[in-house]
Amino acid sequence: MRKRAIILNTAIIFGFVAVFLRLVDLMVLNHGRLSERANIQQLKQEDIQVRRGFIFDRRGRELGVNLEVESLYCNPDAVASPQTAAYDISRITGRRADAILAKFSSKGKFVWVERKLNLEAAERIKKMGIKGLGFMSDAKRFYPKGRLASHIIGAVGIDNQALEGVELKYDKFLKTPGGKILVTRDATGRTLSKGEDMESKGNNIVLTIDEGLQYIVEKGLDNAMLRWQASAATVIMMNPFTGEILALANRPAYDSNNSMNAKDFEKRNRAITDCYEPGSTFKIIVGAAVIEEKEVNLNTRFDCSKGAISVGNAVIHDEHKHGVLTFKEVIQKSSNVGSAMLGMQLGKERLYKYAKRFGFGEKTGIDLPGEVSGWIRPPEKWSGMSLGTIAIGQEVAVTPLQILRAYSAIANGGILIKPHVVSEIRSPDGTLIYSFTPAGNKAAISRQTADIFKDILKTVTEEGGTGKSASVEGNQVAGKTGTAQIIDPKTRRYSKEKYVSSFVGFVPADNPMIAMIVVVYEPRGQIYGGVVAAPVFKEIAKQSLSYLNVPREDTNEKNVLVVERR
Repeated sequence: MRKRAIILNTAIIFGFVAVFLRLVDLMVLNHGRLSERANIQQLKQEDIQVRRGFIFDRRGRELGVNLEVESLYCNPDAVASPQTAAYDISRITGRRADAILAKFSSKGKFVWVERKLNLEAAERIKKMGIKGLGFMSDAKRFYPKGRLASHIIGAVGIDNQALEGVELKYDKFLKTPGGKILVTRDATGRTLSKGEDMESKGNNIVLTIDEGLQYIVEKGLDNAMLRWQASAATVIMMNPFTGEILALANRPAYDSNNSMNAKDFEKRNRAITDCYEPGSTFKIIVGAAVIEEKEVNLNTRFDCSKGAISVGNAVIHDEHKHGVLTFKEVIQKSSNVGSAMLGMQLGKERLYKYAKRFGFGEKTGIDLPGEVSGWIRPPEKWSGMSLGTIAIGQEVAVTPLQILRAYSAIANGGILIKPHVVSEIRSPDGTLIYSFTPAGNKAAISRQTADIFKDILKTVTEEGGTGKSASVEGNQVAGKTGTAQIIDPKTRRYSKEKYVSSFVGFVPADNPMIAMIVVVYEPRGQIYGGVVAAPVFKEIAKQSLSYLNVPREDTNEKNVLVVERR
């Protein structure tokens, strides 16, 4: 027994010594090397998932959000039965089997097979258990309203890279840098914990537009396109005091969810990228200028009885002979002859000065990509007929937004404002990062001149005016019609068939809540702004005033407004 005890104790002591020596080897002699190997096995570097911030309308309704989806990838060398796998995946995703098979034939250890699968498709593929395939969580940008306000909101690409609109203009706010993070894995390679730092959220943007007004505008625009079989059309609605864009739409349009398949002419934001000769809506310049310069009063008379006037080597005609007109009637009836007379009375330098005061030939500064400045040549480059033609809206190039801004200056008492579509930017936790504040607004004309011209514009929508079809029952409209010929690129002369028809105005005239422009390109059947565009203005304005709870001016209802006058 004594001998057995000695042997057992010796074995135990030897075991402890062996363990001790092994621990010394692991914890002291080879600690650094083994720790490094452990980190390689247990820790994994992963990308921090970047989620773009949300986009809301002025009432907090979602216009741009993220959907959680999964993306399918493969290790081409590990895919079992590539042809069968390609065919099975093709049936689920709708992609061509040969295109998927080509992915399986690629070189490398990682190849995307299908990005941003919906959850149902991802689950069906997972159940197949195809070796060599894997999934990564991903975020897909989604626009709940489809093509509604697509030219404002814009779109992103497959990797959430900004492409158009607010998504592009405010990209640095909507997304934040991603980076890398180390996560712990178990023995099978599964991530044990990701934590909140695995996701980086961008800031949220609040737009100035109102989804309800945007819907009304787009519905009216669709009706106009159908009624007049036009090639294109634009409507912009703005608060004339603050410059907030309440709605903006163009036709043709596109669905932001499918922007990659949209054509360039569908994605073009014509409200700020397309120039046209405005025609009679530009008469606001010469009209306001002669009042400001005290060249005329409301009853100054102009003999337009001949129906034509020679300016340089050009002859300017009225559509109908009017006889002798007062200054107010020249604007009300949109007399080209009378407007040319006003231009000649004003002179080149002053006409050009007021065109620039109203912002023509320069960008409005709206916070959307792609805006153009239009143009108006300096007086030294005018021809002998320019004084007359510019007075009636020819020889100048403008955007619809520039015209709307000029009329907003009449509505608000003479101030040229800066249009904008973003109201606020807030961090994911709600902290205010940015809020639009008016800066650099300047007076185009005096308040007295603006008030006088506002009264003249009211008569345009009354009996005897060219824009009577824009009148809204119960609320007085101030505005102006426009009918302009389009230059034929082949002949480089004015086309006798293609026109731009427009109406621009504000309502209620004496307490404007909305200013709006309607531009219809190449309408068929009719060409006059008072016939084509004015009824569109009327229908949109009528529904919008009801939506905003703006009372009729012939009642004593309490005024409950959504649009602020700041």
